[in-house]
Amino acid sequence: MATTRLTMAGALLQFLDNQYVSYDGVEEKFVEGVYGIFGHGCVVGIGEALASQENKLPFYQAKNEQGAVHAATGFAKEHNRRRIMAVTSSIGPGALNMVTGAGTATANHIPVLLLPGDVFACRQPDPVLQQIEIPHDYTNTANDAFRSVSRYWDRINRPEQLMSAMINAMRVLTDPSETGAVTIALPQDVQGEAYDYPVEFFEKRVHYIERRIPSEGQITRLAELLKEAKKPLVICGGGVRYSEAGDELATFCERYHIPFAETQAGKGTVLWDNAYNLSGIGTTGSQAANRLAKEADLVIGVGTRFGDFTTCSKWLFQNPECKFVSVNVAPADAYKLNSCPIIADAKLTLAVLNTTAFLQGYQSHWGKQISRERELWNKEVDRLYSEEIPSSLSQVRVLGELNDHLLPASTIVVSGSGSIPSDMQRVWRTRVRGTYHMEYAFSCMGYEIAAALGAKIAHPEREVVAIVGDGAYTMLHTELLTSIQEGRKIIVMVLDNAGFHCIDNLQHSQGIVHYGNEWKRREDHTGRLTGTSLSVDYALNAESWGAVGLHADSVEELKRAVARALEEDRSTVIHCHVAPKSMTNGYESWWRVGTAEVSTNPEVEQAWKEMQTEIKKSRQF
Repeated sequence: MATTRLTMAGALLQFLDNQYVSYDGVEEKFVEGVYGIFGHGCVVGIGEALASQENKLPFYQAKNEQGAVHAATGFAKEHNRRRIMAVTSSIGPGALNMVTGAGTATANHIPVLLLPGDVFACRQPDPVLQQIEIPHDYTNTANDAFRSVSRYWDRINRPEQLMSAMINAMRVLTDPSETGAVTIALPQDVQGEAYDYPVEFFEKRVHYIERRIPSEGQITRLAELLKEAKKPLVICGGGVRYSEAGDELATFCERYHIPFAETQAGKGTVLWDNAYNLSGIGTTGSQAANRLAKEADLVIGVGTRFGDFTTCSKWLFQNPECKFVSVNVAPADAYKLNSCPIIADAKLTLAVLNTTAFLQGYQSHWGKQISRERELWNKEVDRLYSEEIPSSLSQVRVLGELNDHLLPASTIVVSGSGSIPSDMQRVWRTRVRGTYHMEYAFSCMGYEIAAALGAKIAHPEREVVAIVGDGAYTMLHTELLTSIQEGRKIIVMVLDNAGFHCIDNLQHSQGIVHYGNEWKRREDHTGRLTGTSLSVDYALNAESWGAVGLHADSVEELKRAVARALEEDRSTVIHCHVAPKSMTNGYESWWRVGTAEVSTNPEVEQAWKEMQTEIKKSRQF
């Protein structure tokens, strides 16, 4: 067998550069490049291989390792999981910084390949700089922290192990039912060790992402459940987006007069003005979706994980006769809520349902209730979009101005934490498919700006806008500098309410006094954070990174700022003060949290009692 002598790191890059995926007959290069930060645990290994003239994979220099993973996640999401980036770091703190990003990718079923440096496999210089020593288990390093947030984990202790490890890595990364973060730990000495690798290992490899065809039995079971239902409801999850099943879902709902509601990941797969689109569902859902969900006698989940925000902690479906069916390529998701599992591709399943003789003549009994609830909800959104608050802007008004008037319909909007996702799931009107980019499985503060950069790398011709609270901006905005470095312009809208007010709302709703969430100075006489509010100029902060910084504290200022931002050729941050507590409300939803059973505060104990009442209304599994 012909061989070529390479370092393990060099072989890794050459292998990655020859991976392709084929989906519906379209072949694409799978690995776009490598994102990361060099440190002593990787710069002379994989760093040397990246710097060599033979390497063809571009390197993107991150400013924070967590941000690097978020950028890679945002990139892969924009490519519907069919193109990815790898992310590398040094050992110790660099690697551990990536763990949060790994959890975010895995929770959202988005493929990212993580290549953290590791301690010496030979152990000769132990303990090395940044090494964590576990006295009872010397095989355990910082990289073992990735085990709980990775869909596949491996460590390359000998250079020849790379071959089986990378085949397994590709197996998981290209499998829609398994995909998420894949971690391959790279001991720093092994990265530079050479081996005679078979040339065959580097030949072009095409990974075929096959659609899982629904069986006749699955279609029969689903059709029989539907024929028995009078008021079925579809929940459109992220699987609809990744299966590219928007048209099939719209046809299904129109043909059988079935309303559908959207999860954060599924939102925008079918446009907002579709006659059967009820907008978001659940704890952060619309009034229309939540009202119909309470009456539904059959819930058809398509590509959804049935998370607690989608189901209101299994409280939302109040009809005691309600049954569940779940169409999903991932068995672990298909079995949730005691569903009838249809483990199959969303697009193919819906396409068959749209033509099957089993459902000939079927129509739901919703009648005009769908259009009535949609009309009521649209009026409520219009009201929110035009809401006036004396001497200030409401958060929802800013979203309305951006959505209705200021941003091109093709703009990709990115968010992921705080109260902004709640408002956007309810009221954002997606006018171009695939422009709503929300991370809410992990609700990871700091995802937004980094992921916006990843989205911009994926779609350089599109405007990309990160909409963040001041809390998320301060949590992680370092990839703003990378966007300047790369010449990849993004727009960042900072909605500043001087605190973590999403959590403050939750805190106060459970009878707890406002504590620790508002951005206030510590008072000498109380020793508590109850003094004057902090004042930060985020536009000025952005200018220090080399971005354009703008302010907008009125509708007119917002219009001028957005117009200028769209004209700019470099990243722009718009700092917009919004009134605290000016986000949307619950709209007939509920969410279970761990409220204290006993307290010296009677309001807390009352909240616990109310919680028990609502738990009794909820499904137990």
